Amino acid sequence: MTNMSSLLIGKTVTPFLREHIPSLYAPIGKPNNEETARAKNPNTRYCYRHRPDSKCRRAADEAKMIMIQNELDKLTPAVCPDLFLSLSILKLRLMVAITHVWSLFSAAPARHRELMLQGVLSQLCFPQLSLISREVNEALKIDFITALPVELSQKILCYLDTVSLTKAAQVSQRWRQLADSDAVWVYMCEQHVNRKCTKCGWGLPLLERKRLRNYTRQRQMAKDNSNGRIEEIHDSENSVVTQNGKRLADSSDDEPDGKRRRVDESEFKQRKWKDVYKDRWEVGYNWKVGRCTVHTLRGHTNGVTCLQLDDHILATGSYDATIKIWNIETGEEIRTLRGHTRGIRALQFDDSKLISGSLDNTIKIWNWHTGECISTLAGHTDGVVSLHFEGQLLASGSIDKSVKIFDFNSKEAFCLKGHTDWVNCTRLDTASRTVMSASDDTTIKLWDLDTRRVIRTFEGHVGHVQQVLLLPPEYEPDDELLNGLSGPGDNSDSVSVSSGRSGTPTVSFVHTDRPTSSPARDDELRALYGAGFESETTRPLPARYFLSGGLDSTIRLWDSATGRCLKTMFGHLEGIWALAGDTIRVISGANDGMVKCWEPRSGKCDATYTGHRGPVTCVGLNDSLLASGSEDGEVRLYSFKAPN
Repeated sequence: MTNMSSLLIGKTVTPFLREHIPSLYAPIGKPNNEETARAKNPNTRYCYRHRPDSKCRRAADEAKMIMIQNELDKLTPAVCPDLFLSLSILKLRLMVAITHVWSLFSAAPARHRELMLQGVLSQLCFPQLSLISREVNEALKIDFITALPVELSQKILCYLDTVSLTKAAQVSQRWRQLADSDAVWVYMCEQHVNRKCTKCGWGLPLLERKRLRNYTRQRQMAKDNSNGRIEEIHDSENSVVTQNGKRLADSSDDEPDGKRRRVDESEFKQRKWKDVYKDRWEVGYNWKVGRCTVHTLRGHTNGVTCLQLDDHILATGSYDATIKIWNIETGEEIRTLRGHTRGIRALQFDDSKLISGSLDNTIKIWNWHTGECISTLAGHTDGVVSLHFEGQLLASGSIDKSVKIFDFNSKEAFCLKGHTDWVNCTRLDTASRTVMSASDDTTIKLWDLDTRRVIRTFEGHVGHVQQVLLLPPEYEPDDELLNGLSGPGDNSDSVSVSSGRSGTPTVSFVHTDRPTSSPARDDELRALYGAGFESETTRPLPARYFLSGGLDSTIRLWDSATGRCLKTMFGHLEGIWALAGDTIRVISGANDGMVKCWEPRSGKCDATYTGHRGPVTCVGLNDSLLASGSEDGEVRLYSFKAPN
């Protein structure tokens, strides 16, 4: 081709380019009939890389283009057929010839290109084929994340772990835009927050309820303010509405309640799910490595027996017959509730009320915002050592060996009798209409509130059972536990149905010495809980799994359906007084003065906290705080919050 005249090249190359280039570079704006006709012609179809409207179309490789240009500049003719022509002219002809070959190929339709390539490949030697192989391997790589629709790209990124996802965000601006999108990170939050991820094993704490409400409200505000208008909102964190419609001041804040503030859309910054995940990861990591700050609250003159932890409020009860309300953020005592004549053994509060149980045989209902005692319930003949309310039901356990149920709607109360010693713990489940009780008689009983009978009695502890902790529905134990491969100390034979010693009529069940498998079907599962659940198929079942702690220094994991003790956790040197937990971790306090953090699925002890000078009698936790109370009269607060 280097010897071809310019006239000959013009006669052969120019018509070819004139025929094909217009359709290649102007494929849009043609009449519909022409588009249809051309679509039927395979010679004018574009491959998915060369369609002008395709995102897969490869951008020019600048480095490669510079290299080709340099090689062109270095070209020299192998021989000089005409001595009268200068080398520069020969070099120019050679460059023109190569350029024309490229032009012909780039302008050719798909079928012509294939013919050209087949002809070229048939003439290549092995070194040249090796070069083609290397170049093709690189050329076949495409940016599929950018090329695919946004929804598919985000779906692919959801399969990455968070470390890989953050690395993917460093590839390019487009990858970062997709990797940082809410659609990807909300999936990460759903997979990890308030649960253990089945893939990586990480679980992150749930947002504090107040912060979760704020975040939900902010997202709604961002949606409502999309037109740029200014909204006026009511800041309700510092006030609580009582059941009778009155608004009570929250004394944890000195600012006037009812404060209003104006939020401008231009100043509002919506918090992204990636930021939520980052915040939760930092708190979760602090829990994992035990990084925390400790504050000690002193104010009680006798041992602390019970406590409850909220987002910003802590309530504690003591043998000094007082209840103290604390501001967690400042560590200051807000107020003291006085009215009981003997030690407080149990308490629980919500946004509007606090209920306490005392050794003076009474249960009191308080407006903890003002310190006013609203009502006193007298029903037990001896000290009240446990209580739990949920919805409109209240369950209490007493030294008089009975469980009492109070219904605030019907104003009725009834007694469940069956234990032969103190009832140290009660746990209501209003959805299934059941209650669980633990006693000094070393047993745990599951009661049906409709029939007021015992569904099942769990035996296995060799010491007084002090606490019961119902695990959330999403909890699943290790597969080996479900398959009957229990570890040392697990006793699958240590379960019995309710016996005739109970003062309350019981339901009889067929008892197998060693239940070996979990029921597979819903009707089989319902049959294990009795006729009340079989006949009413829409009735929710009780919590399937629960933990118990006793003075035999062990924590036991139970299956409430089969009655099996699935696992026994060892670690405390003396008896366990307190249990608290969520979907990620379980906290225990014991007579040895230690607080331990457990992973509920494996039963592994993740951390141990010391510092109390007496037995730890009560514990509580939320997403980033752990509280423990002791007979030394102190309350210790462990904060796992990430530094600002």
